Amino acid sequence: MDQQLAATLYVASTWVIPVLLAITLHEAAHGFVAWRCGDDTAWLLGRVTVNPLKHVDPFGTVLLPALLLFLRAPFLFGYAKPVPVNFRALRHPRRDMVLVAAAGPATNILMALAAGLLIHLVPLLPAGADRWVFRTLQNAILINVVLAVFNMIPLPPLDGGRVAVGLLPNGLAVPLARLEPHGMTIIIGLLFILPLLGAQLGVDLDVVGRVISRVSAVVTGIILALTGNA
Repeated sequence: MDQQLAATLYVASTWVIPVLLAITLHEAAHGFVAWRCGDDTAWLLGRVTVNPLKHVDPFGTVLLPALLLFLRAPFLFGYAKPVPVNFRALRHPRRDMVLVAAAGPATNILMALAAGLLIHLVPLLPAGADRWVFRTLQNAILINVVLAVFNMIPLPPLDGGRVAVGLLPNGLAVPLARLEPHGMTIIIGLLFILPLLGAQLGVDLDVVGRVISRVSAVVTGIILALTGNA
């Protein structure tokens, strides 16, 4: 096998488990908290599960992370099929909407902390396996932090947008909620189209990407310090 191809496949293998776990447990957490708050929609559809096949989106879970990895993007992220939530079924719709939305990013931060703690067990592994596991755990910290930070952008349908809608007064929450049908288009424009346009003009317009990278670096530093890896 060509050495470059082998190296690429090795790197890709250290991302597969972290990406699948990060995205799967993120979505399962939304469904679980919604169920606990009175909405059993996701539960009845079998989405409150750690089975990744129930959550995988062919583009968002597989193709997008792979594309970003091979393009050597400054950060890696993906998404799964959104867990359906009937906000009217929640016992306290506005408060519970915040809890359901925050559950995903909170789970990612907990997973990053768990990966940081597991790094201390790597020296106990056989030579060769230790390097692969160490890199996989590093990637688990990175993908979970980036996924949490990205999803907390205060724009619906991202989790941060729904948290903002639940916390802001009606005068601000209502117009923000109306952006939900266009939210992902706006995000794609800010993350991909605007930087490409800026590159053609010779101007750095990757503002959102830089913010995500810098905030992710700060959060990663805190997690490494808390887990004794700094």
